Amino acid sequence: MAQERRGRGGRGGDGRNKDSDAFESVVQIKRCAAVVKGGRRFSFNALVVVGDRKGKVAFGYGKAKEVPPAVEKAVKSAHKALAKIPLRGKTIPHKIIGRYGAARVIMLPAAPGTGVIAGRGVRDVMVACGVTDVLTKCMGSTNPVNVVKATINGLKQMRTRDEVAELRGVTL
Repeated sequence: MAQERRGRGGRGGDGRNKDSDAFESVVQIKRCAAVVKGGRRFSFNALVVVGDRKGKVAFGYGKAKEVPPAVEKAVKSAHKALAKIPLRGKTIPHKIIGRYGAARVIMLPAAPGTGVIAGRGVRDVMVACGVTDVLTKCMGSTNPVNVVKATINGLKQMRTRDEVAELRGVTL
């Protein structure tokens, strides 16, 4: 149940003015209960994916006693960690497997018009990054936190044809 928020203007705890192209998606909100003398004390965790739809993407994880502050903390954390992802048009340059813990995410480039064929967390990352045509498959762990981390790990490993040629010192 992902929520989507776009361009929040100047709202936010840090007062920064966010551009209107910013994409934020709440992937997961979890409630945690601590049993205390008077009953249960609840806290909330939020997993958020942030991107500019032009190749920058990151995730954030925030915890607080209520949902809105947890989401704000996660968004703030994500904005600090934005990473540039090389894209080829509206798809990824090549096949890649992202790994994190027991989660594996296989990502394949797709022809224009295919769409984002992906599950819950992977779809949010791809949309935030600006990828519109990709095929994916999640294997192993389906924990949304691990799947999002595996997806971003795989995207960070992407290399364009020019980068590979430069690294090898040859022309392709």
